[in-house]
Amino acid sequence: MEKTITFTVNGQARTVTTDPARPLLEVLREQFGLTGAKYGCGDGRCGACTVLVDGAATHSCITPVEKVAGREVRTIEGLASGDKLHPVEEAFLAERALQCGYCSPGMIMGAVGLLAEKPDPAESEILTAMEGHICRCGSYPRIVRAIERAAAGMKGQKS
Repeated sequence: MEKTITFTVNGQARTVTTDPARPLLEVLREQFGLTGAKYGCGDGRCGACTVLVDGAATHSCITPVEKVAGREVRTIEGLASGDKLHPVEEAFLAERALQCGYCSPGMIMGAVGLLAEKPDPAESEILTAMEGHICRCGSYPRIVRAIERAAAGMKGQKS
């Protein structure tokens, strides 16, 4: 049975009438045209679908849309401010942490979630937080450097 669900996406109130168990990823991509979050494993293990829900990194492929009712969802499309990239996006570019780019939106959103929770993470904390993200190109050392660069550049700022 379908249900009408309202939540905020990138600062804008959005409403969808759908099966409440439908994955948030499908709603974002198919209903709202926000294709930054990618379908990877469909099992919440690869991180390609990561978005922020109330600031926390969340695997949208396994999150039923009903779980975000009344909450704030932020996707990669809502990260930049106009033409100015978010500091994590800038750091990923500077460190060349983007290779094929498929995992990049999820990696970036995971890093933003981490830095919101822990603004100055140790390398071991970065590695632990990013364990749920798979990069088939093997850009892990550059990704870690990018997160460290972003953390250093964001000191004293709000993400």
